[in-house]
Amino acid sequence: MRLILARMPALDAALIRFDGWWGSRSRREQVMLGGLALFLAALVLVFGVIKPLQSARAAALQDIRTYETLTARIRAAGTLNASQPQRRQGSPAEVITGSAPGFGLAATVAPIPGGARATIADGGYDSVMAWLADLSVTSSLRIKRVDLQKAAAPGRVSATVDFGG
Repeated sequence: MRLILARMPALDAALIRFDGWWGSRSRREQVMLGGLALFLAALVLVFGVIKPLQSARAAALQDIRTYETLTARIRAAGTLNASQPQRRQGSPAEVITGSAPGFGLAATVAPIPGGARATIADGGYDSVMAWLADLSVTSSLRIKRVDLQKAAAPGRVSATVDFGG
């Protein structure tokens, strides 16, 4: 293998001028300029190479954590199911009393003209809302009126709900 070097007159002239300039410096100046060159090279290395690589690595790790979190959430959500939930059958009172215990609620049902009135003496707000959402999806009952009263304990309510068919 043969290495061919091309002579560049401009580079040769610049090196000759630098050698003349460097030779005219005292030993003390040469040491100081060499130290300055090392210091500048270290700065360029740190702030031009190492810091950008560290910030790119940190950003990549943050992206990995974000995507792993999203993947975990998607897997935890499961698959989308297009099937309809099982419809509740029976009279309004049977539907209401049959669904409330599944949400940790005790409902008292009284018939009213055109439907039924359910009274929850004490229940969690989230449970009451989930129960109402479930009834609207799994039965033909429709909510006509809701009266929620805040209980003494945080997050607890009493509810009176009028359902129509």
